[in-house]
Amino acid sequence: MPTLGIIGSGNIGAAVARLAVAADIDVVIANSRGPQSLTDLVAELGPRADAGTVEQAAGAGEMVLLTIPLAAYSSLPDGLLRGRTVLDTGNYYPHRDGRIAELDAEEVTTTEWAQRLLPDALLVKAFNNILAHHIPLLARPAGAPDRSALPIAGKDLDAKARATELIGRLGFDTVDAGTLDESWRFEPEAGAYTRIYCADPGVPDDRILQASAAPLPADQLRAVLETAHRAKVAERKF
Repeated sequence: MPTLGIIGSGNIGAAVARLAVAADIDVVIANSRGPQSLTDLVAELGPRADAGTVEQAAGAGEMVLLTIPLAAYSSLPDGLLRGRTVLDTGNYYPHRDGRIAELDAEEVTTTEWAQRLLPDALLVKAFNNILAHHIPLLARPAGAPDRSALPIAGKDLDAKARATELIGRLGFDTVDAGTLDESWRFEPEAGAYTRIYCADPGVPDDRILQASAAPLPADQLRAVLETAHRAKVAERKF
């Protein structure tokens, strides 16, 4: 598989990078602080990983994982992701991102809003509904009886097929949750979000970042997506 570019070196970006190099996929990872800030992470990841600028990560391969705060999307250089298949992990958290009127009004989903900012990219929403520490805990080889599934959504069928192939190599099955306007089903508070991968879905909020994980097969994920409800985004506090 071609090199995976990763823009964002936080918990999700680092977790996916670790799975990628374990699957013999080269990565170029970047953040807003510059390559010099990634020395320790790249050393940990080994010879398949390089640190680069945002431009270098975007241009490293056909696929890019974008895992930065929503507030930073508008600061990406124009045309940076043109023609790239982009796995968009973005979620809307008003305490971090500030209030975004179109999202509060539920005129668009988070990734539809992102697509407006990145019109030339082929966005596929993915890796936004699972806690970062659950990613390595739940990754399994293809065919494993306890393999978990992640939802994806996007408007370009070829981009979704490429995303499915990559995510499969990283250790997860995928469930097609539809187009970007249906991606609310696995946004925060909608039902198919984070707690569905917890061994105890009722774990208190202050302990969720240490919660144990439990496999979620594709058929169970489909059922959760079908019963999801659209959250009132304007009321979201976190």
